[in-house]
Amino acid sequence: MPNNFQRIDRISEEVRRELDRIIRDELHDPRISGTFSITRVEVTRDLRYAKVYVSCLEDDARADLMKALKSASGYLRRALAKQMIIRQSPELVFVEDHNIEYGVHIARVLHEVGADALPPEENEDA
Repeated sequence: MPNNFQRIDRISEEVRRELDRIIRDELHDPRISGTFSITRVEVTRDLRYAKVYVSCLEDDARADLMKALKSASGYLRRALAKQMIIRQSPELVFVEDHNIEYGVHIARVLHEVGADALPPEENEDA
């Protein structure tokens, strides 16, 4: 079944690209800021649902962004069906993605620890 999984992955990536474009170009909701990113989309095998992972770097704008996306999900679903020319557009489920924040946190902690925490042989190269 690798072909079916490759097809789902391809559709998921196309949905991610089109959703990002539609949200940025066609939605004119002031709650949607430019500092968000659709990190990935997972479409179910039956193509009925698409879990859309959204990352927002502004803590105070995150809740408004998620509300705006959920309220626009009907419009986004119709626009997606029109753009992708698919029989049935998947129902969109928006989920907050905290991976970027976590990565920034880890980088900050590693920077604070510094080169002193490295083993002696690696510390000499620095």
